[in-house]
Amino acid sequence: MTTAARRIAENRAAHDRITGAYDARHPEIFNDVEQARLVAAVARAVGLVATATAPAERVMLEIGAGTGNLTEKLLAHPGTVLATDLSTGMLAALAQRLGGAGRLRTQPLNGSDLREFATGSMDLVAAYSVLHHVPDYLALVEECARVLRPGGVLLIEHEKAPAYWAPSPALERFFATAVVWPAKSWTRFLDPRRYWARVRPLLVWQRWRDPRWMPEGDLHIWPDDHIEWSQVESRLQAAGCPALVVEDHLAYEPRFDRTVWERARHEVADTRLFIARKVA
Repeated sequence: MTTAARRIAENRAAHDRITGAYDARHPEIFNDVEQARLVAAVARAVGLVATATAPAERVMLEIGAGTGNLTEKLLAHPGTVLATDLSTGMLAALAQRLGGAGRLRTQPLNGSDLREFATGSMDLVAAYSVLHHVPDYLALVEECARVLRPGGVLLIEHEKAPAYWAPSPALERFFATAVVWPAKSWTRFLDPRRYWARVRPLLVWQRWRDPRWMPEGDLHIWPDDHIEWSQVESRLQAAGCPALVVEDHLAYEPRFDRTVWERARHEVADTRLFIARKVA
């Protein structure tokens, strides 16, 4: 098995395993601020679609649909939503929760390309918090461009912005001051969970083989290996999909002091919203 194939298999197994717990494990996604922002981003992307397809006949492809966070927002707009994922467990849970809308289809992905879909068959392609899980994310970006119809839109959401990886005293100050830690008490030394949390990572055999192994299959999340936006834009430009919207913002997490975050979000950013459109 190649390294990429092993990564894909591990990613699939990881998400099958955490299907029922995924939402609870990600408060940085499932909070009022980020949910409202995603609703607005989807509406913005849909509004930029300029294909010849009537709105009710549009096909919107979601890559890495997971439990249906983005799917739900796409279903608020006319057209069919084709939700895809590596994890059949995730897709089954998604279909059970949202399938009643009657405009939802699901299909497993192979994790390396979009060969299941014809060239020029989609009006919108969306990926939320997905690229950093894909071994060859640039090849996937090119595949997204391939399946878009002329005038079709690509939405990439919830990936780290370049500013996150650049030395930034302002961003470092934000993280140092924004996180609200629970009050400390001497009784914490009597809590066995405190010690288990430190020991448990040492017992994960996958990390003995690969120090960068992550339980949810994250790959491109390191200072020397992360999403290179200049390359993403270059590949899309070559494929006839120039960028329309490139906006960075400071993502909100419930662990942050809301007042500190509100002040800092006008000064620093760590996450990117990206929208491109295929030339008609």
